[in-house]
Amino acid sequence: MSRVTGRNQISGNWGQLWWNGELVYEIQSFEAKVTPNREDVQIGMDVDSKIISLKGEGTMKVKKVFSRGKKKLLDAWRKGEDPRSKFVYKLSDPDTVGRQVEQGVINNVWFNEMTLSQFEMGQKLEEEYTFGFTPSDADFIETIDVEG
Repeated sequence: MSRVTGRNQISGNWGQLWWNGELVYEIQSFEAKVTPNREDVQIGMDVDSKIISLKGEGTMKVKKVFSRGKKKLLDAWRKGEDPRSKFVYKLSDPDTVGRQVEQGVINNVWFNEMTLSQFEMGQKLEEEYTFGFTPSDADFIETIDVEG
């Protein structure tokens, strides 16, 4: 394995996100995580755990430039519909070891809430979207591997 230096740490500046196939140019931050739901299992005097399900959730923050899908989402919710989306994310920092890329896809994404409007005088505006997804509908397309 080649020596790892500080420049190899990935910068979020190289992160990209596509929402239903459309590049979100105004993305500020993105996080998607999977949390195992566990139950305790007693074995003798020890307490171990058993995974009983997985929960996917995340947050996307964008610089306020567009209304980006808000009307469509609100209209669907008012009709009792629960629209689903697809996210594709990519980290492609040119200083990554071996110029590798991390890329993944998350299908079956739903939004938990939507801020209709928010502003503060003298401030640049950002909007945050919280979302959920089924972990079985998420996968890595490419990973950054240790070179050996």
